[in-house]
Amino acid sequence: MMPGRHTEAAFESAIEEYLVSSGGYARGDRDAFDPERCIDAGTFLAFVRETQPKEWEYLKNLQKEKAEAVLLDDLCRALNSEHEGCLSVLRHGFKCFGKLFQAAYFAPASGMNPETQRLYAANRLTITRQLRYSNRHGNTLDVTLGLNGILVATAELKNPMTGQTWRDAVRQYKHDRDPADLIFQFRKRALVHFAVDPDEVYMTTRLAGRNTHFLPFNKGCAGGAGNPENPDGWKTAYLWEEVLERHSFLDILARFVHLQIDEKRLGGRKVQRETMIFPRYHQLDCVRKLVADASANGVGTNYLVQHSAGSGKSNSIAWVAHRLASLYDAKDEKVFDSIIIVTDRVVLDQQLQNTVYQFEHKQGVVQKVDVDSAQLAEALGAGVPIVITTLQKFPFVTEKIGDLPKRRYAVIIDEAHSSQGGETATELKGVLGGAAIKEEARRKAEEEGLPDYEEEVLRTMVRRGRQPNISFFAFTATPKYKTLEVFGRPGVDGKPQPFHLYSMRQAIEEGFILDVLQNYTTYKTYYRLIKSIEDDPQVDKRKAAHALARFMSLHPHNIAQKTEVMVEHFRLFTMHKIGGKAKAMVVTSSRLHAVRYKQSFDRYIAEKGYRGIKTLVAFSGTVIDPDAPGVEYTEVGMNQGIREKELPERFAGEEYQVLLVAEKYQTGFDQPLLHTMYVDKRLAGIQAVQTLSRLNRTHPGKEDTFVLDFVNEPEEILAAFQPYYERTLIGERAEARQLYELQAKLGARQVYHAAEVEEFCRVFYKPTRNQTPADHARMNACIDPAVTRYNQLDDEDRETFRKDLVAYRNLYAFMSQVIPFQDSDLEKLYSYIRFLLTKLPRGDQGPAYRFDDEVALKYYRVQKISEGSIHLEAGKGGEVAGPTAVGTGIARGEQIELSKLIDILNERFGTDFKPGDQLFLDSIREDAVADAGIRQAAMANTMENFGYVFLKALEGLFIDRMEQNEDITARFINDKDFQDVVGKHLLRTVYEQIRSEKPGAEPFRRVTPREEDKYRTCVPLLTLKAAAGAFGDVQAVEPDGWVEPNTKRRLRPGMFVAQVVGRSMEPRIPDGGWCLFQSPVEGSRRGRVVLVEHRDIDDPETGGSYTVKRYESDKESDGAGSWRHTEIRLLPENLDFAPIILRDIRDDKFHVIAEVVEVLTRS
Repeated sequence: MMPGRHTEAAFESAIEEYLVSSGGYARGDRDAFDPERCIDAGTFLAFVRETQPKEWEYLKNLQKEKAEAVLLDDLCRALNSEHEGCLSVLRHGFKCFGKLFQAAYFAPASGMNPETQRLYAANRLTITRQLRYSNRHGNTLDVTLGLNGILVATAELKNPMTGQTWRDAVRQYKHDRDPADLIFQFRKRALVHFAVDPDEVYMTTRLAGRNTHFLPFNKGCAGGAGNPENPDGWKTAYLWEEVLERHSFLDILARFVHLQIDEKRLGGRKVQRETMIFPRYHQLDCVRKLVADASANGVGTNYLVQHSAGSGKSNSIAWVAHRLASLYDAKDEKVFDSIIIVTDRVVLDQQLQNTVYQFEHKQGVVQKVDVDSAQLAEALGAGVPIVITTLQKFPFVTEKIGDLPKRRYAVIIDEAHSSQGGETATELKGVLGGAAIKEEARRKAEEEGLPDYEEEVLRTMVRRGRQPNISFFAFTATPKYKTLEVFGRPGVDGKPQPFHLYSMRQAIEEGFILDVLQNYTTYKTYYRLIKSIEDDPQVDKRKAAHALARFMSLHPHNIAQKTEVMVEHFRLFTMHKIGGKAKAMVVTSSRLHAVRYKQSFDRYIAEKGYRGIKTLVAFSGTVIDPDAPGVEYTEVGMNQGIREKELPERFAGEEYQVLLVAEKYQTGFDQPLLHTMYVDKRLAGIQAVQTLSRLNRTHPGKEDTFVLDFVNEPEEILAAFQPYYERTLIGERAEARQLYELQAKLGARQVYHAAEVEEFCRVFYKPTRNQTPADHARMNACIDPAVTRYNQLDDEDRETFRKDLVAYRNLYAFMSQVIPFQDSDLEKLYSYIRFLLTKLPRGDQGPAYRFDDEVALKYYRVQKISEGSIHLEAGKGGEVAGPTAVGTGIARGEQIELSKLIDILNERFGTDFKPGDQLFLDSIREDAVADAGIRQAAMANTMENFGYVFLKALEGLFIDRMEQNEDITARFINDKDFQDVVGKHLLRTVYEQIRSEKPGAEPFRRVTPREEDKYRTCVPLLTLKAAAGAFGDVQAVEPDGWVEPNTKRRLRPGMFVAQVVGRSMEPRIPDGGWCLFQSPVEGSRRGRVVLVEHRDIDDPETGGSYTVKRYESDKESDGAGSWRHTEIRLLPENLDFAPIILRDIRDDKFHVIAEVVEVLTRS
């Protein structure tokens, strides 16, 4: 019976049907899948026999009936290797007994000869539905995609008609899919995972449990997020009809997916982080369209790519450069001889070299010009395929090398708004087009009979225009008029427009950057809102800061008054944001203003005795103040010796919070902790966009931004942003009474009840020390009745109510940064509404903030508590005291008590850690408690033994979250005493939390079985020593009892449970971990974790001649058809331990007793 058209099964069937009938796929056989190796062995072997008959014949003659197993074992060894992995194996093959076997054949850049065509066509793409991918459990995946038997992609499908969306698929990947399963292990099998419904697609390349991060893979709709209507079917049909289509998907695997390695130095340690990059949709679309157009139209065409900040321009440029370097036209002729990337970004160079090397496995394809013009001249003369340089080096190239030979160039300009203008760009054209320009000028001069000097004039004129041997590919987020004129393409109205667009609005709605205009306000508005305190009975006038009270009668005409406004606003509303790490920038109108502001800020802060606010100033050259003749000011001098190049790094640390700038750091400066900007300078056009956009970078815990503008009008700023940004400012007439009107309007709907809001907040704002695991359920219980009532409204009322909720949330978020409200009901309702919105059924345009899982809710919750915005006191019946300023950290009554750990650290090390730092340590603790290996070790060990496993894993947990708090991470990694204190505290809290959650430390139940139950529902419990002494006949050993293991495997004779002691197999097997073994070991032992016994083994962990290790070996033939081992290597997983090497082994003295088939856990 066919599934109903509205079900997920029907959605699944439709995708499968399309890919099989039109997409170049075959149906995969889920019954033929090998869950232990996690490959479709039959498909892979068939591919090898067809495409590599000579290599297969060689291996078959060598290995006889073992050939298949040997080849599959070596394939899995390469796939599972830290140095190779799935992507490397697909692109470059793997070695087996001296021969290179290819796992796939990709299309070359130039035309294919018949043999290449045959090999490319032999690739076997399969789609398998409902695949059971592991023997550890019965979980299945909706869709898996395989290339020649190797799984490369997975997808979970949802259908809103059955009440589920892509968000449920994301939740499924995060909570119901174990990253330890081989199919999900990073780099080893599937390279990308899709969460799909008929309207939207999201993807990730790495499963990390609840910390998994999914990115949108949508086309964009009308300049924003989402997908456009599809008159022929589902909005997301492009995924299987376009992206996953055979040729497209093979191209993505061959020339897009790559491993990005980011290095950071934390103190004295260098830390690497690996990310598998899969292109977002707009990147894929842009690169392919650029390449197709360049191939069709050849050299001499210009392209403008308008991609917002947050679009991933670095990767897009890398992909374009690599493809253009090997681009051929329809006649199979190369389009470009060299690719030149013009950029000022150092990071692009190394990233590009690493990326191209993964595609090509060749050095010398990319050369960075970072010395002088002579180096550039040499690179251009040698015809290096990809050259990275700055524009300023071109004017001097001709002096070094003369005219270059006639070649065709693709010039990629990074941040084109600042690069393409003026004489320097003309010089670039003159250098690259020299020979052609000279020929054209000579021809014209001869035609018109002009003298030599006129020919030189003609050459100058010619090189200003388009050059027939140069194509420009200009990337920018904010094109100027001239940029559009030079690089744009005529639209239907004849005006130039970008070749490809990824708008600021889409980047904001997709969560890649923040909306800097959301909380933009002029001083006039700010002043009016503050003045409203006088007549507003809901505002606590007594607790309003003295500086704010003075604003009622003062308009800040001078620097001193503006300084007071900014410092007090920063103290009250900004410095406690982002977990206490928020920073501000002051944009001044001149270098002299910057000098005077620096003096004024430092003087005011000192007079007030404020701690935790220090300033830096940035300006060029030397400034002389006419009011202080004879005194010269420099940036380095005013910053107490901090050099210009050091300033960004010093500002990023904890010592400095405010940066005052004059014509510096207003473009290209990325500091994610920048939250607030004070503008005292006339801004217009692109300068306004670039300056305010310094705030838009995202950071964990950064929920919003704030701009206080002393000079400009909202209409001017809106006009500046409009070409790049499609959202409107908050209205000028925003007033506190509007909040109360919205509050009353929402309450009248009776969708939520006051008691529900009160109870929610009672739990939500409970101090950290009193929180319990049941809190999340209680908060949901307060929200769910409102969701039910909301669903009972008619469509129009639902939409109106949702809009009012969003309006209240946005208005309160804005105004609470200006007015210190006392009415705690406003704050309570704000917190309740934020999470109510996440649970309401979503229309096409979901809310801007998405707290769609428990982790995000907890993060926000702990931050609000630690900021001190609301404090619950005992005996008050749950009443929440009114905040002096929402989220400002001004405490009422007793301060929120920090955890014992923060107190210890501050006292012991003289640090000044804040509540935001406690949040970070709480996150580390939660990660540890959620980690399956750590949980298992805690349940199986004493605290002392557990410490060996935990302290080893703790550094990895810190590194995984180091972006949230680099200071604590660096201190932890580099300071042994600090590491010891933190480690011991977290060791105890994590151990106690895990052990207190559920009784019973062992992952099995001891039983007294009937004879017929043995090896059906239970297996014997043995010691490793007893099992090793049995020399393979484990069933003859007297057990320590019988147990029912916590496993979904089918039990059978030869299985037993034993405890593995020691750290050499961490993290696969924690110290004291209980394992399910199978004896005897069938088939090849290579790569398996086994229990072995030999007299030459002296394992200090077991104290005997037996050990549990991963097995590898070398063999040689005796010439008579038999084989003997020349070397056996018993390898630990933990690299702190040495392997055990055995040579010249007699097989009758070496015993492989059993194989570890599963590490048992309680959950």
